[in-house]
Amino acid sequence: MASRNADTYRIGHEAFNQRDFAAMTSRYADSITWVDHAQGRTFRTVAEFRDDFLTTWLQASSDIRITDPRYTDAGPTVVSRFTVRGTQDGPLGPVPATGQTFALDLCEMWHFDPGGRVVGGDLYYDQFSLLVQLGVMPQPSPA
Repeated sequence: MASRNADTYRIGHEAFNQRDFAAMTSRYADSITWVDHAQGRTFRTVAEFRDDFLTTWLQASSDIRITDPRYTDAGPTVVSRFTVRGTQDGPLGPVPATGQTFALDLCEMWHFDPGGRVVGGDLYYDQFSLLVQLGVMPQPSPA
């Protein structure tokens, strides 16, 4: 049986896939600490998270989708492992659109207060494998 926090997380991912960022963040607290560890970026407000972080990914890949999510409930923290799939049809930071498809495995945690509001998150992924898939970095040779 899924907890309220895990349900909130699942609903947030579904809202992301529908591009409904307001619904995705509707259960977020006003002040958050959301860290993208791969990029070394921290977002402290819902508006910053929604308008900078989420929008940047959508601009880089208009068809990006969260697929195959698995949720592990740990009380005030819920962990999700999932794959984002898409086509890089827009700039990703300094990398211009490549037209390449990608499948990137992520591990993300959402942190909840006692009332069930999201107070933060941590996101981990391998930027190098993404850049290899986009053709920006060469495939490493086997050891």
